[in-house]
Amino acid sequence: MLSLRAVARHNGFAIRSHRLKAIGTRHIQTATVTDGDIARLAAKPLHPLTLADLCKFGRQPLSTEDLLNNANFTLSILPSRLAHRIQSLRSLPYIVVANPNVNKIHNNYVHSLSTLLPYAERHIETLEEEIKFTEAMADLVQTHSNTIAILAKGFLEARKYISAKEVTAFLDEHLRARIGTRLIAEQHIALHFSSQPHHELQDGEQHEDSSYIGVIDTELKPASLVRTCENTVGEICELRYGVRPTIKIVGSPEATIAHIPMHIEYVLTELLKNSFRATIEAGMEKEPIEVTIAPAPATQAQTAALKAAKRDDERDQVLQKHAVGVISNYDQGSVDAASGGNYKPDVASSPNIRPLENSTPGVTIRIQDRGGGISPENHAKLWEYGFTTFNEDEINDKTSSGGITALDVISGGAGGGSSLAGLGYGLPLGRAYAEYFGGGIAVQSLWGWGTDVYLSLRGVGRVD
Repeated sequence: MLSLRAVARHNGFAIRSHRLKAIGTRHIQTATVTDGDIARLAAKPLHPLTLADLCKFGRQPLSTEDLLNNANFTLSILPSRLAHRIQSLRSLPYIVVANPNVNKIHNNYVHSLSTLLPYAERHIETLEEEIKFTEAMADLVQTHSNTIAILAKGFLEARKYISAKEVTAFLDEHLRARIGTRLIAEQHIALHFSSQPHHELQDGEQHEDSSYIGVIDTELKPASLVRTCENTVGEICELRYGVRPTIKIVGSPEATIAHIPMHIEYVLTELLKNSFRATIEAGMEKEPIEVTIAPAPATQAQTAALKAAKRDDERDQVLQKHAVGVISNYDQGSVDAASGGNYKPDVASSPNIRPLENSTPGVTIRIQDRGGGISPENHAKLWEYGFTTFNEDEINDKTSSGGITALDVISGGAGGGSSLAGLGYGLPLGRAYAEYFGGGIAVQSLWGWGTDVYLSLRGVGRVD
């Protein structure tokens, strides 16, 4: 098992010290997980989580009291989320769950739940207990680091025993839920390292002023992330094609919001990769790709249009219509459709979850290219997990190294590594990251001309 320090470095947490003493790896206490434990925890309805919930204990460095409160907040919501995932996996056809890769993911979730059960019936009241709990969080993050790639391989191998529609429904729910599980754990680990009581881990250095609260940057500038992603994708294009398109940023490049940089970076990388590839292959690389940054929350009509544009009737029944900025259980993978549940948001009943403020600032990013647009037959498949539409030969091509290009490989990122390359996970995952906190992605294509992609993001609001 990795030490906390190693896991923190691996996951790119915003830890503002140059020298951390490694925390010794201890044996993580576990408890036997029974079917009764899973049923009891999975019976608890899940509630949508907001960025404000993750920031509720204030800016770093956290005091001892705030750190312990955050640990207990984390503990109050993670076990039931893990139990829901176990139950959802068990609802799949037995022959699918028996697949070695799918079964590995099931066992990983059972293991993670076993590390939380020793704490589930009590409060964390001392720093020693908090350290042990944080080690359990590090183990959870490491255990599930390659979940998506393993599930993808498992469902490829079991595709004869489950329909494409069932696979897409399961993955859409499961991967959205996974975003929240990892984020909750990562947030506590980051707050642990930046807390006042663990000041000695930083050799007595003073905390630098920071815009971060855990993994959330309260002064995130989308334009800077656009430039970072432009350089990454541009270098790959130059190696593969010998040319790279340019980006022209217009609107309000100085706009800032409070959000999670690694989530937005993943989405932007995927969107820019598609625009760069289309622009070059259309021979329009001399035409700059225009990125407009508009620092205003989407209107209710715009949000409704986003939802309607990318959801079929079945999804509309789950989501129904909701006001601007409201985060749905569908967005966060908490509907439990796979296991027969359909829990509606009930924020008032949970003291741990706070409603999203109506005044929460946001930003809309438009990416406009001259790459020839998207053909009508492909436009209808944008949000499907790509492997569900491959024939046998295409699957073999995609899972062999010869069928993967450099542009496919960079799709790994937050999505789970290059083993996902070329399998069509990029856009569905990008949409999941965007929607998780009330944003969205809408695509408008002029076939034969170009494509406009609208990425809307909701921030935290005022952070004291």
